[in-house]
Amino acid sequence: MKTNVLKSNSITAIMTKNVVCVSPEQQILDVKHIYEKKKFHHHIPVTENGKLVGMISLIDFMYHIEGAGIQDSHVVYTKLKVKDIMSEHPFYLTIDSTIEEVALVLAEGNYHAVPIVEKGKVIGIVSTADMIKYFLTKNNQ
Repeated sequence: MKTNVLKSNSITAIMTKNVVCVSPEQQILDVKHIYEKKKFHHHIPVTENGKLVGMISLIDFMYHIEGAGIQDSHVVYTKLKVKDIMSEHPFYLTIDSTIEEVALVLAEGNYHAVPIVEKGKVIGIVSTADMIKYFLTKNNQ
């Protein structure tokens, strides 16, 4: 049965490691620069003293820049800080989570990425794209 096979698979096998995080006090210009990079998750964990305190989604970011455009010099990029646009108390799972558990959470549709935490620190992130790639690869084997 496939479900039992999935339960034995640790989320560490598919999560993105070396997660780019920002702090609440950073300007959203830093967030803009992160989003300008290629192949980047659309969700950025916010950490303070190494602990997860929030998340920023691309939608959060776009909503708050009010059509500022791509010029770094626009006032909105230096006026707002990460803490002004982040969602506080984000949902997360631990390193003990399985691929199946994360898949079930993402399938509900409330989240598009889930930070993976160990002892309060972000050690990975799993997006719906990561999950789709995993299942496509699994089905092609």
